[in-house]
Amino acid sequence: MTHIEHTRNEISQLDARAKRKFSFLLALLIVGAILSLFLASLFGRLDISVVDVGKSILAGLGFNLDPGLDATSVVVVFNIRLSRICLSMLVGMALAVAGTVFQGILRNPLADPFTLGVSTGAAFGASLALFLGLGSTTFLGLGLLPLGALAGALAALFAVIALGRINGQVRRDTMILAGIVVATFLSALISLIKSLNEESVASIVFWVMGSFQGRSWSHVAFVLPYIIAGLVIIWFYSRELDILAMGDTQARQMGVHSDRIRLRLMIGASLLTAGAVSVSGVIGFIGLVMPHLVRMTVGAEHRRLLILSALLGGLALLWSDVLARILLPGGEELPVGVVTALMGGPFFCFLLKRRKVGTGL
Repeated sequence: MTHIEHTRNEISQLDARAKRKFSFLLALLIVGAILSLFLASLFGRLDISVVDVGKSILAGLGFNLDPGLDATSVVVVFNIRLSRICLSMLVGMALAVAGTVFQGILRNPLADPFTLGVSTGAAFGASLALFLGLGSTTFLGLGLLPLGALAGALAALFAVIALGRINGQVRRDTMILAGIVVATFLSALISLIKSLNEESVASIVFWVMGSFQGRSWSHVAFVLPYIIAGLVIIWFYSRELDILAMGDTQARQMGVHSDRIRLRLMIGASLLTAGAVSVSGVIGFIGLVMPHLVRMTVGAEHRRLLILSALLGGLALLWSDVLARILLPGGEELPVGVVTALMGGPFFCFLLKRRKVGTGL
C-alpha cells in the first residue's frame, strides 16, 4: 500500500468515525428535546400531576382524551408553560446558530451574537418603547415592545454594515470595530433613557437582563418567520462558511467571493439574533458556549456544527429558563440571562485560559 492510499484510508476512517459520532449525538439531542418539552411542562407554581400534564398537552393540540379534564390545567400547561418552553428553545437555537456563524465568518473563537451590536440595538429599541410608554400597547394582538426591539436590532445591523464598508466592500476587521462603536453608542443612549425616566428603569433593566416572563404563542408566531429566514440563508451558504473559516486568500483561490458571502451570512445570523432578542431580551453566553462544546466533540465541519449547536442551544436555554422559574423559594422569577451568565461565565474564563496557554501568550 502506497503512502497516498494509506493516508486516504486514514481520512476515510476518521470521516466515518465523525459521522457515527454525529449520528449518535443527533439522535440523543432529538430525543432529549422531545422529552424536555414534556418534562419542563411539569414545573410551575401550580401543582399538576404528570398524567394531567400529558392530557393537557394533547387537549391543547386538539386531542382531548378526557372530557372531564380541568380547563385551568389546559390553559396553564399548554398556553402558558408549553408556549414559553417552545419559545425558549427557539431562542436558544437561534442564538447558538448565530454564534456558530459569527465565529466562522469573523474567525474569532470568542465571537458571539452580540459582537456586531445587534443585541444592543434591540435593547435600545425596547428601552425607547418603554420610555415612550408603549410597553403595554398592542398591535395586531402583540405588544409593541418586541416590535421596537426588532426595529432597533435591524437598525443597528444596517449601521454596522454602513460603517464597516471600505471602498464598497465589507471587511471582517472593520465590521468588528464598527460593531463595538455602534454598541458603545447605543449603550450610552440606553443609560440616557434610564436617567431621563426613573420610572422605567426597573422595566428596562429587567428586559435587558433577559426573560421569558409573560410570553405566549403570539411571541412564538412573531419570531418564527425571522428564525426561519435566517436559518434558510445560513444553511444555503453553510458550505461556503467552511471555506471562509480557512481565510480570505483560500476562499478567493477556490472561487468564493468572500465579502459577498460573508455579508449574506451576517445578515442571516443577525436576523436570528434580532428575532431572538426582540422576544427574550438580552441573553448572553448561549451563542458563545454552545458552538465551542459541539466543536470540541465533532470538529469544525459547519453543517454538523450548526445542527448540533442549534439543538444543544435550545436545550440549554430551555432548562436555564426552568431554573430561573424554580430557583427562588418564594416563587419569584430570576431573569434567565442571569442564569446563563452564571453557567457561561466560568466556561468563558476556561476558554480564555485555554487560548492563552495554547498561544503561548
